[in-house]
Amino acid sequence: MHRIKKVFTLIHIGLWILFSLLIALQLSQDTVHWFKLTVAVVLTAMYVFYSHFFLLTRYLGKRKKGAYFLRLSGITLSGPILYMLLHYKRLDTFDLLYYFVSLFSIIIPFIFLSWLARVTENLVLNTIKKEQLEKQAVQAELYYLKSQINPHFLFNTLNNIHTLVYKQAATAPEAVLRLSSLMRYMIYESNAPTVPLSREMNYLEDYVGLQQLRYKKSPVVDLELEGDTESCHIAPLLFIHLLENAYKHSPARLEPGDIKVRIVIKENTLIFSIQNPIEKNRGNTLEEPSGIGLPNVQKRLALLYPDQHTLEIDNSGEKFTVTLKIHGLRLQVHERKAHLLYN
Repeated sequence: MHRIKKVFTLIHIGLWILFSLLIALQLSQDTVHWFKLTVAVVLTAMYVFYSHFFLLTRYLGKRKKGAYFLRLSGITLSGPILYMLLHYKRLDTFDLLYYFVSLFSIIIPFIFLSWLARVTENLVLNTIKKEQLEKQAVQAELYYLKSQINPHFLFNTLNNIHTLVYKQAATAPEAVLRLSSLMRYMIYESNAPTVPLSREMNYLEDYVGLQQLRYKKSPVVDLELEGDTESCHIAPLLFIHLLENAYKHSPARLEPGDIKVRIVIKENTLIFSIQNPIEKNRGNTLEEPSGIGLPNVQKRLALLYPDQHTLEIDNSGEKFTVTLKIHGLRLQVHERKAHLLYN
């Protein structure tokens, strides 16, 4: 806001310099006293302009119309007198015609111009303030949604580690180390507006590795990546809820590759799809009972990528599939070949 006010100040200075030069150029062709007359015109115009300008600053939008018009009358009536004094017209030989000529040629136009300038500046400043407030509201909403992730994720993960510790599993220390790595990313690295997709994928792989400690079989998650993750930047912690829900709403006994995650980067579009089997005798919703999971993702997408994404949910009764497409991402030209990642 301070920068905008400085811009307006520079505009005022520039326009007054231009106005002075134009008046001087015009009067220099008509009279030998052009310099004195130029000073009289410019100072009178500035007096009227800024007197009314700051008067509007005080009264514009308020109901004190009587006080406003009283002061406006004073500015209007005193303006020509200032011009006559500066132009070396003696008040004891008051020229009424000269007074009204200066009134209508200088005073009235600059009263209107000061009103126009004040209204224009107010409109610009109010628009900027509104945009800033909307941006702050969006940032606050994003912060709130993002803050839900940490306790929600931590609660679920600690439950899993508690089970390992209770069973005195040898994998419990490794689980604690993986959790430490995950929390380090969530607390320190995910504060940026965007992160490289490769870093987000490392985070998902760490999470998959942590969950895999519960299974003795081969990896239950088939994670496939196609494209150059280094050239793509996305909002952090965008996919974790979808992956968490895929685990939670799958059967307790998972076979290798039951949960399928595929990320494709094609041109300027990122496609994230996840599919998991549905546990029988469970409701057909992917949402958490507290409503944190999928609604959180939907709200964050609406705030971060408005009109840039599509989120499709398909429930076949046996498989649950979520497909997210984000368009308009800035990518480099080259792409790496597809490869398969396992944890």
